[in-house]
Amino acid sequence: MATIPSSVTGQRSTLPIYPLFPLPFLPNPNHLHGRRFPQVPPPGTPPSGGGGRFRRGDVSHEGLEFWQIMIAGSIAGVIEHTAMFPVDTLKTRMQTRCSTLRSAPDGLRHALTSILRLEGPLGLYRGIGAMGLGAAPAHAVYFSVYEMAKKYLSRGNPNNPAAHAASGVLATVASDAVFTPMDTVKQRLQLKSSPYKGVSDCVARVFREEGYRAFYASYKTTVVMNAPFTAVHFATYEASKRALMELSPDNSGDERLFVHATAGSVAGALAAMVTTPLDVVKTQLQCQGVCGCKRFSTSSIMEVAGAVIKRDGFRGLMRGWKPRMLFHAPAAAICWSSYEASKSFFQRFNQRRNTHPEPELKVSSRQPTWRKKIK
Repeated sequence: MATIPSSVTGQRSTLPIYPLFPLPFLPNPNHLHGRRFPQVPPPGTPPSGGGGRFRRGDVSHEGLEFWQIMIAGSIAGVIEHTAMFPVDTLKTRMQTRCSTLRSAPDGLRHALTSILRLEGPLGLYRGIGAMGLGAAPAHAVYFSVYEMAKKYLSRGNPNNPAAHAASGVLATVASDAVFTPMDTVKQRLQLKSSPYKGVSDCVARVFREEGYRAFYASYKTTVVMNAPFTAVHFATYEASKRALMELSPDNSGDERLFVHATAGSVAGALAAMVTTPLDVVKTQLQCQGVCGCKRFSTSSIMEVAGAVIKRDGFRGLMRGWKPRMLFHAPAAAICWSSYEASKSFFQRFNQRRNTHPEPELKVSSRQPTWRKKIK
């Protein structure tokens, strides 16, 4: 047991210097020169595994730590939604066309020219601030949950489409809980002649006039839509990526990036087309009561879908499918390419860190000496 030197106390003491309690007249070995060192175990404590070396954070999946997966997902989500935001604005405008304008053309070209003529190019980016506030944390949750679920559900079998689909569903349920409030704000700001001045004004007015439930009015519909969307998306992505990889297993890094982009595009386009009717219902719920959009007594999917069919026919449920596919095909390619590129960066970073580790902190067992200053 380490002891207090007799040169300080005048007598031999058997009190431990650390780690039971700090002593005011002794320096703390963990705060020497303002630097924080790993916690020093008392002498005589048996070393832990790994030869007594202080280990780094546990690696969670594919050589990555949990925080690295979250950062990679956040980067991918922000890049994806920022790049494709104008297309998302066009989709929202087409899906929320008021009943009084049924005779007006509702094509993609008309929506684009109308925005550019009346609002200018900046009209395509109205609400992008709300998207940034929601996309970063939502995609961090999305990809981290997906990677963790895929690791445990696959059980060592990388070619398990059921595990990929189930992991995607779990990921979207968790991420939608984070993204839905900001998605509601984003879509209300994207409306033509939106009454809100900005993100903070929209949040304050919706909360004051409609309550917090308005931010989650479309959550059930979003989950019902995104669950099959994500199942189709992830299963198609993993299958397409595996098939393209098998065509050229020794391809270069650039070709691997092309594989991720191609697989993501195919998966995004297919999943977007299948789930367009539910996306129309979601948009109607998020924008109800604003700019002439009908207000619904409940958030029932059947009630909203019935109202759309009564007003516009069955083709009303497919309104916006073109910009939705134009959004999700390249968006999925951008998202997956950015995510895989970020993962590759962190994997190389971890390899270099493990190849050239920091010098190991060695704790000397020699007793320190103090001398009294004699005046």
